Amino acid sequence: MRVALTAEPSRVLDEAMEEARRRHLFVERVPAEVLDAISETGRHQGVIAEVRLPPPVSLEALYAKACEGGREPFLVVLDGVEDPQNLGAIARSAEAAGAHGLVLPERRSAGISPGSLRASAGALLLLPVAEAPNTVRALEWLKGKGVWIGGAHPEGGRPYHEASLTGPLTLVIGGEARGLHRLVRERCDFLVSIPLKGRIESLNASAAAAVVLFEAARQRSGPGQKPHNNG
Repeated sequence: MRVALTAEPSRVLDEAMEEARRRHLFVERVPAEVLDAISETGRHQGVIAEVRLPPPVSLEALYAKACEGGREPFLVVLDGVEDPQNLGAIARSAEAAGAHGLVLPERRSAGISPGSLRASAGALLLLPVAEAPNTVRALEWLKGKGVWIGGAHPEGGRPYHEASLTGPLTLVIGGEARGLHRLVRERCDFLVSIPLKGRIESLNASAAAAVVLFEAARQRSGPGQKPHNNG
């Protein structure tokens, strides 16, 4: 962790430095210009932590990890989410809602970057991430393992709160402009939508994902989980 020499006195910053040293992390005080140079945006609050991101895992490894301890896997697949801020926000919601992992397409998708990591509030350091060369084949592989595939789609499907989001489940979140691609949509076992009451016609990808993820979390934490009836 690097801290600017000219940073204003701050109890929060002092506590962060103390915690970093307690965890045996290297702390270095440097001129503010050094932080300016290594910051992606050129802006900072007097401290920058340099971290090494965990490498992506395979889909098979992600699934195996999700099933540890007899758990029913709860995964999130992104289909064409190209905005790093949305990717980070979705990862943050997914981790907070208890998802076991995130699957990103290798192409036409935002990746793990300083921007998406910042938007995730650190969730991308906690949530296992797999990269899929082909999203359709990844969904077919998961279906072969008995995982239900639910797609969030603004048109068609049942209201998200009426669908069963329990059991082995993968939620698929589409991109900002096009939503789910046709071939991806066709691989979903069911689709859910979010009824909107105002004049705005849609939510952005991260907001829609948060709504459905926390409905899934609510259902999955209940004493009597509903069987799947989404056919």
